Amino acid sequence: MADINPALDTPSDLNSNDTRTVADALNIALADCYAIYLKTKNFHWHVSGPHFRDYHLMLDDQATQVLGVTDAIAERVRKTGNTTLRSIGDIARRQQIADNDRDFVGPTEMLAELRDDNLKLVEALRDARERAESAGDTATSSLADDWIDQAEERAWFLFEASRKG
Repeated sequence: MADINPALDTPSDLNSNDTRTVADALNIALADCYAIYLKTKNFHWHVSGPHFRDYHLMLDDQATQVLGVTDAIAERVRKTGNTTLRSIGDIARRQQIADNDRDFVGPTEMLAELRDDNLKLVEALRDARERAESAGDTATSSLADDWIDQAEERAWFLFEASRKG
């Protein structure tokens, strides 16, 4: 990360080198949130089949939840005196979640892909939480617990919705 402009240098009692490590991990998770958000909306717009209504509504709810987390993550990065994402290009450089640009994706494949993406996000959030704990940043660690729980719940819903019964 580049040196922070003094105008953006938020005061914090946390070690700046430690918080920079936490911020780096949070920015990766944030980029992944945006990737999941856009993919979830893409699948929401393009889902088809006999469970259209159920999947359409579930994916819209999940996209809204993911988008809601983005501001909290970015604000946590700023509260610790660091900077966060600035552009689509910045997101693309940091994201670990693969985009899906295919013209058609079947509904079962959509749900499985999003399930796996949310589980990958859980890994990124756990990494950020572990770094926060090492840095003594209990606020970030505590918030990450909620974000992890939400991502695990999304993965669970996607798994259950895709089961053949």
